[in-house]
Amino acid sequence: MHTVWAQHSREDKDVATSGAPIQVVVARLAAAPDAVRASAALLSDAERHRARRFAFDRDASRFIVARARLRQLLAARLGVRAEAVEFEYGAYGKPVLSRRFADSDLHFNLSHCEDVAAYAFSGGHAIGIDIEAVREISDADNIAARYFSRLENATYCSLKPRDRPLGFFNCWTRKEAVVKAFGDGLSMPLDRFDVTLAPGEPAKLLRVEGTPGDDSGWWLHSLCPAAGYVVAIAGQA
Repeated sequence: MHTVWAQHSREDKDVATSGAPIQVVVARLAAAPDAVRASAALLSDAERHRARRFAFDRDASRFIVARARLRQLLAARLGVRAEAVEFEYGAYGKPVLSRRFADSDLHFNLSHCEDVAAYAFSGGHAIGIDIEAVREISDADNIAARYFSRLENATYCSLKPRDRPLGFFNCWTRKEAVVKAFGDGLSMPLDRFDVTLAPGEPAKLLRVEGTPGDDSGWWLHSLCPAAGYVVAIAGQA
């Protein structure tokens, strides 16, 4: 088990399990134009080029603020300037610190939905995080049938209609967090593992291929950072 400290933007507070520390920071991405410009100054040329490729200014601003905040959070942990943080990317696009910071053994992951971003930090262990806004989507049943495991889909279908949106996004965020922690991207079959999803049931990894979740060497945690949002964090034990 792992301690999970959650900092909620300007209103910081903690939630915890037990064990080694995992830190989660949740922040709003809405910012005034001058704040967006200041954030852009912290980014690399590649990041600024990526921001210019967004079709809508709102999406570009959210990306800029999210990446600048990531740099600030990493810089505080590494003892460097935000502009000095350097990234490399895995085969499936997962960002990691460059080899220059290998001695820090700091792992991180990020996710954002609308104007809310979630960041996870771990010392020495792979980690993944996902955030989603809970909402009704018209093709949720078809998505669950196609992408959830057989057990997950059966559990989802057994939920009362009013519980299905939360059950759907519990499952979606937990599966996404696990895939991001593994670092395999969408090349990893989503029916390779099972997670809990019923509202009120603790987040848990039930199975990884033929191995029970408790023996898989991975853990799963969830939290509600703000009304209408769910976050899942997965990591290596």
